[in-house]
Amino acid sequence: MSHWDAIIVGGGHNGLVCATYLARAGKKIVVLERRGVLGGAAVTEEFHPGFRNSAASYTVSLLQSKVIDDLQLHAHGLRIINRPANNFLPLDDGRYLLSAPGRTQAEVAKFSERDAQRLPEYEARLEIFADALRAWALRAPPDLGVAGGWRALPALWQMGRLGRELATLDASLRQELLDLFTLSAAEYLDRWFESEPIKALFGFDGIVGNFASPCTPGSAYVLLHHVFGQCNGVKGAWGHAIGGMGAISQAIAAAAREAGATLRVDAGVQRMLIEQGRVAGAVLASGETLRARAVIANVNPKLLYEQLLEPAQVPQATRERMAQWRCGSGTFRMNVALDRLPDFRALPGPGDHLSAGIILAPSLDYMDRAWLDARRDGWSREPIVEMLIPSTLDDSLAPPGQHVASLFCQHVAPVLPGGRQWDAHRDEVADLMIATVERHAPGFAASVLGRQALSPLDLERTFGLIGGDIFHGALSANQLFSARPMVGQAGYRGGAAGAVSVWLGNASRRWCERSAGAQCRTGGVAGSVDPRLAWVRARRADQRSAPAASNDPLDHLTLRRWFGRLGGPGGRRLLNGGCPRQ
Repeated sequence: MSHWDAIIVGGGHNGLVCATYLARAGKKIVVLERRGVLGGAAVTEEFHPGFRNSAASYTVSLLQSKVIDDLQLHAHGLRIINRPANNFLPLDDGRYLLSAPGRTQAEVAKFSERDAQRLPEYEARLEIFADALRAWALRAPPDLGVAGGWRALPALWQMGRLGRELATLDASLRQELLDLFTLSAAEYLDRWFESEPIKALFGFDGIVGNFASPCTPGSAYVLLHHVFGQCNGVKGAWGHAIGGMGAISQAIAAAAREAGATLRVDAGVQRMLIEQGRVAGAVLASGETLRARAVIANVNPKLLYEQLLEPAQVPQATRERMAQWRCGSGTFRMNVALDRLPDFRALPGPGDHLSAGIILAPSLDYMDRAWLDARRDGWSREPIVEMLIPSTLDDSLAPPGQHVASLFCQHVAPVLPGGRQWDAHRDEVADLMIATVERHAPGFAASVLGRQALSPLDLERTFGLIGGDIFHGALSANQLFSARPMVGQAGYRGGAAGAVSVWLGNASRRWCERSAGAQCRTGGVAGSVDPRLAWVRARRADQRSAPAASNDPLDHLTLRRWFGRLGGPGGRRLLNGGCPRQ
């Protein structure tokens, strides 16, 4: 029976980052991955002979630069390049919009001079809000479930710090920031723009991975969520990892191994080992038992609380919260092998538009109808499709002269109405998605050499994305920040003693590229701080009141002295630094 300082359940990129930080601190760490490959949803796999692609997560922006630098991922082979164009929106009438650095305003002016004049202010406004909140991606949210007294001081200090930082915004900006969390994307965009194609170009971000209409209250926040990131120092930019998203996971895995972590595949965890009321290890599906001082769950919280832990081991409030936890992002994912590049009617021939995110959704009304269709019938009759062709930037993915395409398709219901099963309708929906691209790029269907289609059920079975949810939980106000996954667990402590989590709860657009550093929290302190502090809440419950100081980094009094150097009880949060994201 093996014994470890910590077991990490799930070999997704967040778990691998957590493993690396802790192994660098000298801890004995093992990562247990159910599948035969590390990376979770950030993997590159062959889906058709000779054709490889990012199987689930397919573009990167929200992987924190701090994590890249701390783990020296470039030295481990990671190379990310920026896309030369951001988004391409072809329209049925033959017009199009192409957003790209230095070109977007002129493109918008083709549709509305007024909107072109408003565009710089709109972008600057979102960047102000992103800057105000961006630093909090590297901090654990205030734990609002802590009882009064001195234990509440860290949360109170954090709340005060957040208030002070937001106070740097004037009153009108604070009101607008509040509006972003409550308004629909359509309402917010109506304040800024008059042209429907322009609102569609930006409004698409409000429904990506969000099983909702752009008219749904709260969807405006998802607009902001998608500008938090950066790519090679360019704020808000999206890029491509050479070799696919699996290259990110492989670079992190290399860093983890170098630090001394043990990484195991084909090692699915059946349940947590509970002894004397605390998590003491994990039992594998094979029957093997591993013991540890802490178990770190890099899985959806519903999997943790409803499958890995017995009901009697989970507090009643947590069970009730998980029963209400909303998962399901309306996502159908496809990887397509092509014998040639698509030729769009709106913009024929090759060009930067083929390296962009190609959005097939001409208006907010179109997106609204797609959502209503899916709620009623199970999938949109006129679906929303975003297509990327990563082989335009990376020739390692396909044979010479041929290409791969990633299709991110919405909306589809996580569970089909009328008792229908996804396995019986997967190919029908995949045909519809190909036909949707064909309408804009005649000849696309004939160019398809092979395809992989992943329904919400496939995404759940393969990657552990409950309901196919790329964020591991809806991005609604009652499932964000200190309420993610529930009030009282904002510090990423599990619902049972000895259990902590690094799940992809704040994962961002495009699956799990959300800041791995922000998710790599062991017991409430992020993995990107001094790893000694990261270990504070992962120590044994019966060691909470060590009788004397020592040099052991797990010692309670020693930790208090470290906190003092950082500025008192709240100091442990000063440097706090979770991707599917994601």
